[in-house]
Amino acid sequence: MDGEEKVNNFPPLPKFIPLKPCFYQNFADEIPIDYQSLVKRIYHVWIFYCITLVVNIIACLAWWIGGGYGVNFGLAILWLVLFSPCGYVCWFRPAYKAFRSDSSFNFMAFFFIFGAQFVLTVLQAIGFSGWGACGWLAAITFFSTSVAAAVFMLFPAIMFTMSAVAMLICILRVHKIYRGAGGSFQKAQDEWNSGTWRNPPSREAQYSNFSGNSLPEYPTVPNYPPGNQWP
Repeated sequence: MDGEEKVNNFPPLPKFIPLKPCFYQNFADEIPIDYQSLVKRIYHVWIFYCITLVVNIIACLAWWIGGGYGVNFGLAILWLVLFSPCGYVCWFRPAYKAFRSDSSFNFMAFFFIFGAQFVLTVLQAIGFSGWGACGWLAAITFFSTSVAAAVFMLFPAIMFTMSAVAMLICILRVHKIYRGAGGSFQKAQDEWNSGTWRNPPSREAQYSNFSGNSLPEYPTVPNYPPGNQWP
């Protein structure tokens, strides 16, 4: 299957758009069956976080209409435009490639970037004013100004909280699997030094390297001493 040419299929774009997908994504084809559910869960976390950012824009608009600052609405749009593609490229793809190729470098990239995303999501769930995020603090304090707007603001606060919890669970599960398989920072450094982190081979390709003449040659039938003449 690795010898076949794989055509990029993500993101799925309508045919009338003169752009082509940038990535090849196939969980059943590239991810070991034991980890498919976890990788899909990380993918669903990314989708849910993007939906949360859309809801946050609507809530920030209600916040602005209700008497808040327009800068929150502008920043909410910026966060959607910035974090939707960057989340996919910067932390979902490293997780995907890490499980596809058992790549320590991509595991480390996932832990670092996804950990930063988790911290940011926690801050968005808190909801400091002027950050473009309708979190708990912003929603609760705005009840005294506009109840209707504050109710809208509660939805992204809940969703940011759910996103942060889901991210924490994913980080802990991936870390448990990685450490249980003997992963280490030294392995990530070795991948960096060798350059294999750029395009790590799939697990199937790694296993195929042990086929054919790469295996040591042993005699088919062992030579035993004749009769019972053992040394």
